[in-house]
Amino acid sequence: MQQATIISPIKNRHWPEEGWTRVPYWVYSDPEIYQRELDTFFYGPSWNYVALDCEVPEQGCYKRSWIGERQVIVVRGENDQIFVWENRCAHRGARVCWKNKGKEESFTCPYHQWNFALDGSLQGVPLKRGVLRKGGMPSDFDNADHGLKRLRVHVEGGSIWASFHDDPPPFETFCGAEVLTALRRQFSGKGLRLLGYNRQRIPSNWKLYFENLKDPYHATLLHSFLITFGLWRADTQSESIPTDSGHSIMVSRNVGKKKTEAASEIKRFKEELELFDKDTVTPRNEFDDGKVVAVTHFPSVVIHQQANTFGMRHVIPKGPDSFELAWTFFGYEDDDEEMTRLRVRHANLYGPAGFVAMEDGEVLSESQLGTHHYAHRSAVVEMGGRGVEPQDHMVTEVLIRAFYKHYRELMGL
Repeated sequence: MQQATIISPIKNRHWPEEGWTRVPYWVYSDPEIYQRELDTFFYGPSWNYVALDCEVPEQGCYKRSWIGERQVIVVRGENDQIFVWENRCAHRGARVCWKNKGKEESFTCPYHQWNFALDGSLQGVPLKRGVLRKGGMPSDFDNADHGLKRLRVHVEGGSIWASFHDDPPPFETFCGAEVLTALRRQFSGKGLRLLGYNRQRIPSNWKLYFENLKDPYHATLLHSFLITFGLWRADTQSESIPTDSGHSIMVSRNVGKKKTEAASEIKRFKEELELFDKDTVTPRNEFDDGKVVAVTHFPSVVIHQQANTFGMRHVIPKGPDSFELAWTFFGYEDDDEEMTRLRVRHANLYGPAGFVAMEDGEVLSESQLGTHHYAHRSAVVEMGGRGVEPQDHMVTEVLIRAFYKHYRELMGL
């Protein structure tokens, strides 16, 4: 959990007196607020998701990733060690690595060919001693002082996390007990199998996506596929579990297609909707608890389980009014052929053109447009009451309230 520090106030930015039951619209568009968010949450004492270890399976394998707006490289080095370093040459700041994925014995900056080892240490400088006894680096130049900036790294059951901070809290502390338990439910140490990627750009503030995944109220109203086929709906046993660290957990169950009194009141329940390929909405039970668990791990990722598809929804800010959403779908090495087929089929629910996620991208864009130029207005988040305690249903906005309670404390608002 990050600790609140004394931060200078931002001029003309005062939170509504109603507190966490209101969200002022200026948090979605103010450039100064946005920069403070990057410095506080992404570049401060936090742990950010960057990759899965199955994406870098062998020595020299690497992947480009992001923490906030800073690009980093995740690479497997000698002795199976994972390194994460800034994709920024120590010489003049050019990006060292220009490919999203690959395998290298070392990395050479294209600009002046400075060469770096897998761990980011500087190995070679062309013309370091000059030419014909002229030029070159000063005699006291030491390669050891000019490596790529390394980040702190934590690997949890096959998921890779990194921190820019020199002394971040222990990963277990940053998560908290409930979120760590939920994380380890999927990342138990079993070998992971990479299944594929999706990527999209959504023209809205990055926090709106975290709000969306802390909002079970909308999920049981907006998404016809979830409601109709019983993948997520209000009349099932569910839980909304906030934390005091910005993370949250939503729990539901797959109950299949059925019409109930509650469903009849929901406009987007489509009793007549049928699929020729029922595999897409018919999961196979794989957890003893029978639960569907979604974890928002602030500030960088949503850990996704729906039906039999697993995914990491990596949230990458691109300014106050835009963010990139990078989906990584995965399963387990010991999955049988039928389970792998189901995981891939169920992934059709999500991604830019998914039966479900397509709607989220559209409404977030409209939300950003609706709040623009209305800095003096605020959202109302009172569904399910005004408190921040866990609730045993999904007709609530408690997770959003708890999130902004944490957000205000760390941002000094």
